[in-house]
Amino acid sequence: MSNNMEFYEDIVLDNSSDSGSGDMDFDFNEPCKLSSDFPKIFLPTVFGIIFVLGIIGNGLVVLVMGFQKKSKNMTDKYRLHLSIADLLFVLTLPFWAVDAARGWQFGGFLCVTVNMIYTLNLYSSVLILAFISLDRYLAVVRATNSQCFRKLLAERVIYLGVWLPATLLTIPNLVFAKVQNSSKGTVCEMTYPEEGNTGWKAAFNFQHIIVGFLLPGLIILTCYCIIISKLSKNSKGQTLKRKALKTTIILILCFFICWLPYCAGILVYTLMDLNIISYSCFLELGVQKWIFFTEALAYFHCCLNPILYAFLGVRFSKSARNALSISSRSSHKMLTKKRGPISSVSTESESSSVLSG
Repeated sequence: MSNNMEFYEDIVLDNSSDSGSGDMDFDFNEPCKLSSDFPKIFLPTVFGIIFVLGIIGNGLVVLVMGFQKKSKNMTDKYRLHLSIADLLFVLTLPFWAVDAARGWQFGGFLCVTVNMIYTLNLYSSVLILAFISLDRYLAVVRATNSQCFRKLLAERVIYLGVWLPATLLTIPNLVFAKVQNSSKGTVCEMTYPEEGNTGWKAAFNFQHIIVGFLLPGLIILTCYCIIISKLSKNSKGQTLKRKALKTTIILILCFFICWLPYCAGILVYTLMDLNIISYSCFLELGVQKWIFFTEALAYFHCCLNPILYAFLGVRFSKSARNALSISSRSSHKMLTKKRGPISSVSTESESSSVLSG
């Protein structure tokens, strides 16, 4: 997150400073500042909404997986990995909301820790989506002889292909994330060496674009396009086929609609920082505002994941109803012990209302 916060800190917090600008020759005499009230209001509000929705959706998925008595299949295992990653990701957002509103209030240790958790689960979430698309490709296109390979991917390779690289990508946070005090307040940000500052920032921005978008996006697009082609040629089960095609297209659109605008904004900002795109105040402010809004859209994807990859599934919906009914029965038993027996009529109506919800 500290990389992203720098996008507005350079302008909003201290636009006249030489720090972080490398050898760029920008004309800071022109009035090129965003109102400092804008990020202080917008970012905490958006992060708060994403936090609440993400906790509810992903927390429910983890809860249902815990109540599920039957052995988990490959899809269930991916759902659990995805929900844990998204859940840990949204848990960092309250820290960034406070940081945007009042500056960093949590000290150096939490600055490093929150940055590392944020980076770990940002990358792991999108890489898990790539693994899910690969698993669905194998299940649909290579259904006859892929069971062993799918099991290997879900139980072993996911740790080497998702969690290990995502963990390694947190090393720069461990090295460079620091709390800085300035006349404009206290911030938690990535502090790179003064020599080659612009190069460091550009390298990590490109890393974000490639590992966090292009690589998983290419896998997702390729796998789902092959699935669509396969389903389109199959003449059996027209109703199920249409539903599967519709779901697949929705998955593709949601990923690219959420992440493409944000990564495009980071790319333009980076190219401008490298002087590949000529600087202008108008462009700087435009890109800055674009990143504000598209960052919120990208992060909102972690709220959509439980809906797209769990609640739309018939099997998961059934497991969710079972989990809610178990929870309802447990609560009823506790109330019965405390208050004495309750009439069967009220109990039946309670259970039916929970299940219908």
